[in-house]
Order: sequence, then structure tokens, then C-alpha cells
Amino acid sequence: MTSTPTGAHRDDDPSQTTQLRVPGHRNWNTGTFRRIKKALPRYDYEHYSRLAGPLTQPDPNRPYKVQYRSLISQEPHRIRIALMLLAAPVLSLVLLVWLLQPSHWTERDHPAFEWLPALDVVMLVSIGLIEFFRCMNVVSNAHATLVARDPVPVVPETGTRVAFLTSFVPGKEPLEMVTKTLEAAVKIRHRGLMHVWLLDEGDDPEVKAVCERLGVHHFSRKGVAKWNQKKGPHRAKTKHGNYNAWLDAHGDHYDFFASVDTDHVPLPNYLERMLGFFRDPDVGFVIGPQVYGNYDNFVTKAAESQQFLFHALIQRAGNRYGSPMFVGTSNAVRIKALKQIGGLYDSITEDMATGFEMHRAKNPETGRKWRSVYTPDVLAVGEGPNAWTDFFTQQMRWSRGTYETILKQYWKGWFTLPPSKLFNYTMMIIFYPMSALNWILAALSCALFLGLGASGVNIDPAVWLMLYGNASALQIGLYVWNRRHNVSPHEPEGSGGVAGMVMSALSAPLYAKALIDSVLRRKSKFVVTPKGDSASPDTWFGTFRYHWYFILIFGGSIAAGLVLGHSHPAMVIWATFALLITAAPMFAWRHGMRQDRKKPGAHAAGHAREDATPADGVRMPQQHAPHQPQPRPHWAGSHGAPGGSGGPEGPGGPGGGNPGDDQTMQIALGGLGGRKE
Repeated sequence: MTSTPTGAHRDDDPSQTTQLRVPGHRNWNTGTFRRIKKALPRYDYEHYSRLAGPLTQPDPNRPYKVQYRSLISQEPHRIRIALMLLAAPVLSLVLLVWLLQPSHWTERDHPAFEWLPALDVVMLVSIGLIEFFRCMNVVSNAHATLVARDPVPVVPETGTRVAFLTSFVPGKEPLEMVTKTLEAAVKIRHRGLMHVWLLDEGDDPEVKAVCERLGVHHFSRKGVAKWNQKKGPHRAKTKHGNYNAWLDAHGDHYDFFASVDTDHVPLPNYLERMLGFFRDPDVGFVIGPQVYGNYDNFVTKAAESQQFLFHALIQRAGNRYGSPMFVGTSNAVRIKALKQIGGLYDSITEDMATGFEMHRAKNPETGRKWRSVYTPDVLAVGEGPNAWTDFFTQQMRWSRGTYETILKQYWKGWFTLPPSKLFNYTMMIIFYPMSALNWILAALSCALFLGLGASGVNIDPAVWLMLYGNASALQIGLYVWNRRHNVSPHEPEGSGGVAGMVMSALSAPLYAKALIDSVLRRKSKFVVTPKGDSASPDTWFGTFRYHWYFILIFGGSIAAGLVLGHSHPAMVIWATFALLITAAPMFAWRHGMRQDRKKPGAHAAGHAREDATPADGVRMPQQHAPHQPQPRPHWAGSHGAPGGSGGPEGPGGPGGGNPGDDQTMQIALGGLGGRKE
């Protein structure tokens, strides 16, 4: 079950740092540098791993508390931004109030049938809710823009005991993938004891051999009844059950654990950038952003872009209240805080549920609530879904997990969370239910108006178009302005993030399905997003089956309206637009297949492009990246640690050595390998 690699031993000497070094490329005969013939990485991960700024030393004269820098304080045009932050929600509220004023309500002297007035009321409520949800979205984004902040990184304490964890599910995740993750994990730098652990669900001999070769500790709960229960913290075939089994067996041997998903390759400075925040005794966990290294097809690119608001803005806003959401892809956790709440929570989105429970609990040593910290530093690069089936499966799981948190846990927060943290969680979790209800109400409105002739409001189209157009322009303007805070190394500078907005709209039918399942208490199970050659094939009626339901509703409503004479131009345009959005992923899928067939030697979806950077471990950092990094604040100008930091921050900083002798390693990812036969 648990195996320790041959030759492994404890090394508690805090002066020793596990650090990967490579010889500099100086020609010692001439004193000049020779040209590096190897291909350089396509993306500047080294820069993006330091977005929060250089490591600093905490003030030794007072107890350490995490310090923050406000994003908006770095903005040179603050008055302009303040006006937009005020105007966007105010104009949206004006539109809502104007739209729903009683003089606009539909009144009928002679209804076509007796229950038509009741349908008018349903239409009125639907329209009001749709506009209210849009207002809430604008208010949420404006609030996040106003309070978003980054933590000031500090040098970690030396001598701490850390376990670096990742899990493996045979058949769902290729062995080559987890091997690359482990190869990078053993190169992580830490001043103290660090063990790398693989939590293997299958207790596979090949996996054990890889661990033995790399000096990685192997753990499996296979065959142990108490760690394979039907429900609860040790539920079988779940990520949280796997982690909780390790926590039960080995958690007491360490102060912290850091973890990444199987497909996420960590950078060497992973612990250097995360562990320092644990100097604050009330910090229970630290999380980082999620980015996808297999950035070579539309689905993956759009899936990463879709997460822009969450990782670049919403999580940073959570820093204002000490309650960013726990994310399982890239994190570090204080083990005693996790064990205090009974381990990872039993949920299909165990990360969000676990973070919520930890924020509800108090640190017994200080009497204060546990806090969390989000760092924008990109410290691990993963593999995203590269097929529509896998993307929709991921979206279904995330939304269903959010609904479960709302139904089972959220109400507890009203009695145990401080108002500020409760407000922050409310702003975070409303996205999925609002998106789902918007889509359901839009379909209902189309069916009632075009099919049965119901009408909720009678308004002047010109006034409505003016108000709605201005409100939408401000909403989009706020979104585009916030793109400057993007943490993705992959999206080109200046990109508008349109693909991400579109992907959220395309996923709305899945959010609606998950909401209905949650309300009806239908069973759900944890599903690992397939990777590499394990990626699921896309099919007309398998991948898009829930989209077909809404296509029938919108298409049937348009046809009924034309036949029955209820075809108001505005409503027909709205229904047609909704129909095209629903069908868009099918068009994109077929277009992608045609493009793949045109390429010589093209592979099925999920294989890396021929010209993609190979995932062969690590590469030297590029001197001139083809993708220019975003402008950095004045405090983030140097890659090296500040003088006296004592941390191995990089070339030119203390512990980093002479920049002419050593160079910091950088990970370059392409499409990660397939399943081993």
C-alpha cells in the first residue's frame, strides 16, 4: 500500500535546499555566451510564476499577517475607472426599474383564453428575473474590480515538513502524464524536508516502478476496507477519498501538503511562492490559478479563456475577505486545519466544499476563523479538456458541485461565517444558478410568447434599445478593461476574451440540466476529466444531447409563432439568436473536424500539433519570448529576490547564484502523452 523509495532518508537540515541547477552557457575561452541551439519555450512561464512580485522578508519586530496590494491602486486612470465602476451597475439598475414599472405591464380587456393573463404574469416575472440576474452579474464584476488585490509574497520559514501530493487513476490518466508531473515535482525547491507522494488508486506495478526510479513515495488505499466506503470522507473511487486515506495514514508526519492534479506540471519555485503565507497562523490554505499547457485547439483555448474572470478577478477579490475559494488543481494546505474539519469534504467538487467548511471553522490557537490566500503566480501548468464531451463533462461537474454546496452547506454559513466572507461566497456561487435560470427562463419566455401569445411588458422599443445598448456596452467595457489583469501566459496580449464569454453561453444548457438534477435530488458521481488519448469522442447525440432539448424548444417556438401569428420581430430575433448559440458548439465541432482532415498527417482531437513544443520535461527560459508579457507594476521589476531575502528566488537574488553560472529552469508543455500500451 505504502512504499518508500530505496535510499530515501530524512533531511531536516534547513540550510539545504533542493534546487535544480544547470551549467551556464558561457564560453570560458572567450568570456562570451554561445548560442543555445535548443528550441526555446513558446510561453514565458518564468515571468508568470512571479506575477505577485518578488519575495520579501517579513518584519521581524511584529507578528506576521499577510499583506496585500490593491490592483486598482496600480491603475494610473483611477477616476476614469471609478466612473465606469459606478455607471455600469447604476445603468443596469435603471434599466431594470424602467422595464418593470407598472405602466409597462400587459393589460388585456379581451384575452384570447381565460388563463392568458396568468401567462402574462409568468412572462413578466421571467423578464424581470432575467434582467435582475444580469444586474447581479454586473454588480458582482464591478465589486470584484474594486476590491481585487494580490498578496505580497514572503520567504517561507525554513525547516518545515512538506509532502507534495498528486493522485493517479489508471485508465483515465496516461502513465506518461503522471510521470512528467512527478519528474517536475522532485525538482521543486524547499528549505527543509520535502517528500513527493503519488496516491495511486490502482496500486499498479508500472506506477510503482516509476516511483522507485524517481525517488517518489507510493501510496495506495486499494484493498483497505476502511478507506473504501460507499459514502463519506473515505468514499471509494473519489479524489477526496484517496487524499483522506493518505491523510489518515501519513498526515501527522508533515506540517503542510502541496498538491496538483495529475496533469499539472509544477514549476521548481512552487513551494517558494506558496509556503511563505503560512507564516500567518490563521492561513489554512493557499491556492494558485489554473492554466492549460496543451494550448493547441479551440476547445482548450476557449476553456482556459472562460476561466479568466474567476482566476484573474473573482479569486483576487476573495483576498479582500480572506476567503478565496479552494481549488484542487494547484494548492498548499495546513494539515492540522484540514484534519480539524475531518479532511476533504465528500462532494463531487470536494475542493470548493472543503474550503467552505474550513472558512467556517476557527483556529483553536488564535480563536479566529481560518483564512485563505490566492496568489496569481502561475506555479503549475496543466492539460485542459480538448474535446467537447470532456469540456461539457467538466462544466456539468463544476456546476453540479456548486448546487450541492448551495443546497447542503451554504445555509450553514449564515450562522457561522462572518458577513464579509458570506457575501464573498454568495458572489462566487451565484454564477452557475443564475446562468442556468437565465437559460431556462429564456426558453420559457420564447415558448409562452411565440407559442401561446403571452406578453409580460409593453414598452417603447427605441427607449429599451437605448438603455439596454448602453448598459451592455458598459458591462462589456468593464470586462474588457479587466483583461489587463489576466494571469494566463497563453492568451495573446490585448485579446478580448470573446471565446471565454462564448463558452459560458454554450455551457448554459449543461448548467440548466445540472440544476434540475440537483433540485430533483438525482444521484451524481465523481468523474475524472479524461486526458491525452483517453479523451472522449464527440458525437451528435451523446456530446450535445442537452443542447438538442433547447434547440427543439427554440426552434418549435419560432415555428409556432410564424404559424399562429405571434411572430413579433424582436421576439423572433431573440429566439433565433438563442437557437444559434445553442447549436454553435455543433458547428464548431464539425468545422474543427473538417480543418483536421485538411491537415497532412492530422490526428484525432486530443493529439498535440506537430509543431507544438514537446512536453519533454524542462526547457531553458527564453530571452525574448514571442508572446510579450503583460506590463508589470514597478514593484515587480526584478526576477531576483530582494537583498537579504534569504530565498532562492532566481538569478541575481540571494541563493540564486551568479546569473552567468546558473539559469532558472522553465517548464514547456505541449500536448501531453497518450496512454501507455
